[in-house]
Amino acid sequence: MQHPDPSACDAMLTLALPAALEEDILDFLLLHPSWTAGFSVIEAQGMGPGAAYPSTLEQVRGRGRRKLVLIAGIDADLRLLVGALAARLPKPDIAYWISPVLCHGRLA
Repeated sequence: MQHPDPSACDAMLTLALPAALEEDILDFLLLHPSWTAGFSVIEAQGMGPGAAYPSTLEQVRGRGRRKLVLIAGIDADLRLLVGALAARLPKPDIAYWISPVLCHGRLA
């Protein structure tokens, strides 16, 4: 759904994924503008139980290259997006969480 009033966003979806899956995820998001009016991508590193370390360097360092994709939107729409992503890319190494957004807008 389109969000004519950006301040109407009430939730933030965060996707944490291996860097190797970045293009697949971004392509999917760009094909679904009704769920993603915009998003941000941040470099990250993942550690801990369940983390994958595909390269030798990551295994030595004990942390894997990850990307965080942040999407502000309407909670119900973001849940639909998660379901569609899970159907299209059922990967156990893609984690997500949805958090409330208390305030959202632009400075100008």
